[in-house]
Amino acid sequence: MRWKRLLPLALLAGTTPLLASAANIIHEERSLYRNIIVTQEGQERCLKFGRRDGARQTCRLQNDPDQLIFPYTKMMMAALYLNPSPHRVLIIGLGGGTLPGALRKVVPTAQIDVVEIDPAVTRVADKYFGFVPGPRTVVHEQDGRVFVKKKQRDKATYDLVMLDAFTDQYIPEHLLTQEFLQEVRGILAPNGVVAANTFSNSGLYDHESATYASVFGPFFGLKTTSRVILTRLGSLPTHEELQTNANTIEGLLLPMGTGQRWLLPKFTIESGWPKNTRVLTDQYSPANLLNLPNH
Repeated sequence: MRWKRLLPLALLAGTTPLLASAANIIHEERSLYRNIIVTQEGQERCLKFGRRDGARQTCRLQNDPDQLIFPYTKMMMAALYLNPSPHRVLIIGLGGGTLPGALRKVVPTAQIDVVEIDPAVTRVADKYFGFVPGPRTVVHEQDGRVFVKKKQRDKATYDLVMLDAFTDQYIPEHLLTQEFLQEVRGILAPNGVVAANTFSNSGLYDHESATYASVFGPFFGLKTTSRVILTRLGSLPTHEELQTNANTIEGLLLPMGTGQRWLLPKFTIESGWPKNTRVLTDQYSPANLLNLPNH
């Protein structure tokens, strides 16, 4: 499959595979940016973009809404092992609101900004997935990169930035580049943490690794079918610090179906990509030429 060149939009949350099933479609609409489909099968309600197999953006158990269904969301929450008490959080990509909802439970005093370009997605997250913004969780309906640039100009900073912007195929090209990551670095507070949801097996894997390393230096790669990149300004935490932080929030993560027993063994410092791997830039972002398998 050749990945079509995508418009420069900050879109939605990470995808996970969905085999063809008899799930009932309970909502479908065409927004300005995509086809939005909500399906229900038993207690599991899912958000999809488009009708092709795969590309589930969010799933939620109606009888246990706190459970994190996808491995990638569990790994994204491991960002709190690098800083268990962020005061200001930025999430690019809303989906059904899983990540901001989970963060509100673990760090209820944090101010969370969520960037989502598609108003229809915000409405669907509210109506079908129980996501409700509030005084400490604000949704900004605009392009994620534009938002980051504006915050950089305003000299605003965040303790944690989560990059979870996906279309039905992959991350929009303008959110893959060295220049964008430099802009993200520019809004990080001292010891600020970045968590990025990517694929664990794609033609972009080495390019993404080289690009993140060029901006942030060493980073952890937590992997299942997804790879979550975790890094921190200054230096990465030691195993002892990870363990201490994990202990601090263990009681809050366990009800979500995750915790240190599953997460800590996944903390590996990434290495091994070829030295001549080309960094992705605004001028060299060849994602449309690379094969990205379904995920």
